[in-house]
Amino acid sequence: MYIDIIGKRYYFFVLSLIIIIPGLLLGLIMANNDELPLGIDFTGGTLIEIRIESDLDPQPADIVILYRDLGIDEPKVQTTGQGTYVSRSSLLSEDIPGKIIDELEKQYNAVVTVLRIESVGPTIGAEVTQRAALAIVVVAFIIVLYITFAFRGIPNAFRYGVCAIIAMLHDVLVVFSITFIGSYFWGWQIDALFLTALLTVIGFSVQDKIVVFDRIRENTNIYRRIPYETLVNHSIVQTLSRSINTQLMTVEFMLLALVLFGGVTLQQFAATMLVGLAFGTYSSIFVAAPLLVIWDSQEWKTWFHRSKSTAPA
Repeated sequence: MYIDIIGKRYYFFVLSLIIIIPGLLLGLIMANNDELPLGIDFTGGTLIEIRIESDLDPQPADIVILYRDLGIDEPKVQTTGQGTYVSRSSLLSEDIPGKIIDELEKQYNAVVTVLRIESVGPTIGAEVTQRAALAIVVVAFIIVLYITFAFRGIPNAFRYGVCAIIAMLHDVLVVFSITFIGSYFWGWQIDALFLTALLTVIGFSVQDKIVVFDRIRENTNIYRRIPYETLVNHSIVQTLSRSINTQLMTVEFMLLALVLFGGVTLQQFAATMLVGLAFGTYSSIFVAAPLLVIWDSQEWKTWFHRSKSTAPA
């Protein structure tokens, strides 16, 4: 059965833009208002997660007032359900968390259980940011070198590495876009778990792209006389079921279960991975491989209109 994926490549590019642009615009608005959802891992500060057992029902706004009474400006407090609260603030001295807990117990006649207290200095937060950016740059450079070397037996091997990086950046932008949207609606933050999810998405994404590109490489040596666009489309169709089924069976169903039943503290991490890995597979099929065809036919010279010479036979 023939499926014309490459012929509809610009529809897929538009779909990617529809997903990426709204989230990035929201992120720009947040940055302009100094409201980027950066966790304490990047900005520095103190995170306190507690469980309050009380007949009363404390609201996050009540805990914010308590922080301000203690002279702590602009705390962010959210409830994660079942009497659990997470507060983020500037870096606190060692005695402040104890005062907060004592005051909560008095005001609400409650039993307060401390689940975790994490403090990160601003210097460490800046170092985490720099190393995260450096890690992505180094990974991109190594990927280009590896793919160029591995594909050295076919023409224009360098293109495969560059297209893999462009598609990888597409996946990174999707993850950021989804996170900004999640921050607006559900209070998601960019923290260490987000960074873990992002780097995992990059790893899986590149692996998928290499699988698709490798099939193109094999077919290049087999089908020497057919147009390049037809060859790429044929290669994608051959790997389509493998890419989708492997991703669904190995990780997507597990991540979906974590999103639905894994608890509030893991939901953002699992949801980020779920969406990121899905779009990693999507970009391997509908972004990375079509970019090879666009580069080969130099479609930017004809305002990105496919030429008749590259149309599938």
